[in-house]
Amino acid sequence: MIRTKAEKQEMVTALANKLQRAATVYVTDFTGLNVARITDLRRRLRAAGVEYVVVKNTLARRALADARVPALESHLAGPTALVLAGADPVSAAKVLTEFAKEFEKPAIKVGLVDGKAVTPEQVKRLASLPTRNELLAQLGGALQAPMAGCLGALQGLLVNMVGALEALRDQRARGAVS
Repeated sequence: MIRTKAEKQEMVTALANKLQRAATVYVTDFTGLNVARITDLRRRLRAAGVEYVVVKNTLARRALADARVPALESHLAGPTALVLAGADPVSAAKVLTEFAKEFEKPAIKVGLVDGKAVTPEQVKRLASLPTRNELLAQLGGALQAPMAGCLGALQGLLVNMVGALEALRDQRARGAVS
């Protein structure tokens, strides 16, 4: 499909805007994936709140330059797709590595997390981490545990005191009746 220069510039501008908003970018090589598998990968990434964009390398270079995103231009060779994620780099890495284990594709070329380049091995390590929500839940549980223990101890003291007061009341009631 032949595109006009204006259409290409519009695509570059749209991609540059997406790149500026994305805190995490992964560059993948999708060689060997058919349309059905790419659609499946897109669906999985979309469920994780991530966008998968297949783009020509020349347009990607222009968009990266416009967005001032460093360190990715040298990895734009061959069939290239960009994974644009938000603040949580782990969920996108998990989807990519799980999909790659299942189908042996796509190959992760490089990643950019908070402005720092990451290797494919580091992306796989990121995928082994818990997601942001899981980490927050673990932190909440860790903060709640000491408070729950303290509350249990206080409740035990209160139960003992109530038991002692009831025994004293029963004892006095028996003494008053006799």
